[in-house]
Amino acid sequence: MTEASSERIRVRRLEERGAYDRESLDEVLDEALICHVGFITDGDPYVIPTIHARDGDTIYFHGSAASRMLRLMKNGAEVCVTTTIVDGIVAARSAFHHSMNYRSAVVLGTARLVDDDEERLRAMEMITEHVLPGRWSEARHPSDVESKGTLILALAIEEFSVKTRSGPPADDEADYALPIWAGVIPLTTASGEPEPDPRLADGIEVAPSVVRFAES
Repeated sequence: MTEASSERIRVRRLEERGAYDRESLDEVLDEALICHVGFITDGDPYVIPTIHARDGDTIYFHGSAASRMLRLMKNGAEVCVTTTIVDGIVAARSAFHHSMNYRSAVVLGTARLVDDDEERLRAMEMITEHVLPGRWSEARHPSDVESKGTLILALAIEEFSVKTRSGPPADDEADYALPIWAGVIPLTTASGEPEPDPRLADGIEVAPSVVRFAES
């Protein structure tokens, strides 16, 4: 475990579960389909779920130009980005020690507005590919009108921490003798059978990106 980049990002509760290396962070950011962005405006806190994508040392977000969150972020507001992947429900012998196996990440920083056309297009591609790998080459790319109505924000990955839990319940020693089942219920995200758009024209086969995702 490397050292935290700052005290405000250091894991304090159960600090042995904390990590500060980029490999652990990238794994969580890349696997999570959405993140939650926390910010404060006019003295009130908000947390908004949004789609993200990581490109090297940068996290990208996009949304409507009318989005309060994005307009605030482009003006230099401090943000807190979190992602969580739940891997299992931990059923202990005591109610107190019930828990979840999880992988989570927190990234702090100040976002910047992406105004370079090449970077904007790259960010849109990364966000599309994050959700459905291979889809960018199959779909129509954003028009000028769509691009102008979209804000792209970038957050440099500099201040972050990762926290995870894995393994069986951690009951009190005296409780291991209790006649109560204990263990872990694994959880996974699984895709179902693709459902075609009711307005899909006849003869169009399921796109390769959708087939790969559904079979993964």
